[in-house]
Amino acid sequence: MNITRTEFNGLVLLSPKVLGDNRGYFMESFSKKTLKEAGFDFNFVQDNQSRSGRGVARGLHFQNAPYAQTKLVRVLSGRILDVVVDLRKSEPTFGKQFSIELSAENKMQILVPRGFAHGFIVLGDQAEILYKCDEYYMPQAEGGILFTDPALDIPLPGLSQQLVLSEKDKKYPLLKEAKFNF
Repeated sequence: MNITRTEFNGLVLLSPKVLGDNRGYFMESFSKKTLKEAGFDFNFVQDNQSRSGRGVARGLHFQNAPYAQTKLVRVLSGRILDVVVDLRKSEPTFGKQFSIELSAENKMQILVPRGFAHGFIVLGDQAEILYKCDEYYMPQAEGGILFTDPALDIPLPGLSQQLVLSEKDKKYPLLKEAKFNF
């Protein structure tokens, strides 16, 4: 598995080695040992899976400490624009967003450390996403940021007028008004 570091401390991209032949393919999608050898040691305790249609935007979600979550995100079918926002006030990347296309085809994954808001937009007809979390869901700790906050400058590839947000996600505040403790 190739691990690519980003300009954001702790935010990395994972590209598995895919072995393919006329029968299909095989890949190792997760290895605690590989991540630990690269300096990342997480105890994932919960897997979440979702399926969404074209233009659906989920997020930008986070859980405040002490229930903050590290997430390992991958796409099982379809393609998404995966988006994270650094909420760690002590980091030089605070308030900046990072986005990348993840797909079933490219098989890339993103490891999102604690202290980030996370979300995605479905780019095709539909997408199925699986992500591992190192902390259980705690509704009393959840928070969010409005996906369409102009200050974040999230690329909306031809979808800005067609985004489908939940009622809950539509009510999240702008980054400058959000309450978080990272």
